[in-house]
Amino acid sequence: MGRIGNKFGKLRVKKEKALVVYLTAGDPSPALTIELILTLAEAGADIVEIGVPFSDPTADGPVIQAASQRALKAGTTLSGVIEMVRKVRRESQIPIVLFSYFNPIFAYGVKRFAEDAKQVGADGILVVDLPPEEAPELRVHTDAAGLDFISLVAPTTGGRRLREIVKSAAGFVYYISITGVTGTAAPEIENIAGDIGKIRRLTKTPVAAGFGISDAAQAGQIGRLADGVVIGSVLVRLIDEYRHSDGLMRAVSDCIREIKAALR
Repeated sequence: MGRIGNKFGKLRVKKEKALVVYLTAGDPSPALTIELILTLAEAGADIVEIGVPFSDPTADGPVIQAASQRALKAGTTLSGVIEMVRKVRRESQIPIVLFSYFNPIFAYGVKRFAEDAKQVGADGILVVDLPPEEAPELRVHTDAAGLDFISLVAPTTGGRRLREIVKSAAGFVYYISITGVTGTAAPEIENIAGDIGKIRRLTKTPVAAGFGISDAAQAGQIGRLADGVVIGSVLVRLIDEYRHSDGLMRAVSDCIREIKAALR
């Protein structure tokens, strides 16, 4: 069992839910991304998703789209993101998931990507635009490297497809709590309860819910239903707001501590 599985196991013993935190690599800068990840870990984040910036992030809302554009203009590449993971690993063992679209991975080389990601200390991979039918092209390499391939389940996922997805899920199942893009709507608790119930009847893999969770109150509500919650847009927005301020790390730390407290 890797870092992700170990983390969920330890939290389960403590009756605590996981806080999975997304940020866009290279925004505001590569150096600050590394410092932000270490700050997140210290503040209580359990797992960090490092977003690889992409020019056409179709699953992401305007906040993360803007962050991706800023990161790309600053010269952030997949190679650079992998190097960030290497540097983080010198100081922290927080579980790391590389969050990407398939195009940058394909351009990098799928086998090379899997080997390099594992070598620098990444634990999992989440590719939002790679459906299960096409995932083997990447999974043949990421599975062999020992990377958890995080599977996505949507409110619209049918029963037969859900069974196929969770059958090979690793690390955790990412339940998308709204229909639409990130950070644009509030999730409906009743719908989440029903959908997570369906997933749990099919797999013992932990379930983390994300998309649209923006504050501690929401996180606490959803944390009572899922094994973890994922936040992204609220943090990316905060990073942008404080990007030129000496108070950036304090603002990020305070935000994460508040949300994590709701999950204990």
